[in-house]
Amino acid sequence: MADILYTYKNSVYANITNKCNCSCTFCIRSLKDGVGSAGNLWHEKNPSKEDIIKAIRNYDFEGFHELVFCGYGEPTCAFDTLIAAAKVAKEEKHLKTRLNTNGLGNAENGKDIVPQLSEVIDSVSISLNAPDAEKYKEVTRPRFENAFEKMVEFAVSCKKQIKDVKWSIVDVLSEEEIDKCKKISEETGVELRIRHYT
Repeated sequence: MADILYTYKNSVYANITNKCNCSCTFCIRSLKDGVGSAGNLWHEKNPSKEDIIKAIRNYDFEGFHELVFCGYGEPTCAFDTLIAAAKVAKEEKHLKTRLNTNGLGNAENGKDIVPQLSEVIDSVSISLNAPDAEKYKEVTRPRFENAFEKMVEFAVSCKKQIKDVKWSIVDVLSEEEIDKCKKISEETGVELRIRHYT
């Protein structure tokens, strides 16, 4: 059975769905079955909202202050579950909540989900992955048209309503591409975090 909650570095992570609306060329899912303390993050069947809430309620978060929604799928593909689980994490476990996302949640759900997110999510990390629409399409292979533009709109909306929002890129990009990403960061007012590829 796949892990719903697992630890990685200093946080507890929630693996709420394996569904994703991108097929990134570099996705860790194609390299290994688990991350951190998780032996297996592949759900045979995506867990129900009740399964996830039960896992959060039964978990000993001692020594941890944050629950990160990030597993082997895009959390906003299980939006109702994400909102309900984050509410429990905040109200019952008194945790900070973070969403790691590809930023295509509005496109996935056919509506603006940011107002609801802002009620239960404290911070958002959005995988920028590429400095322009053409390169983005090539490396992330999204299911939606104009996905790059939709992701940027989502980031700007999060910045207005959630405040603590970051772009995330991995240092496998060229120096020129990283500079372009820095420009996007300046234009959107969203801080850029450059992660080291491991």
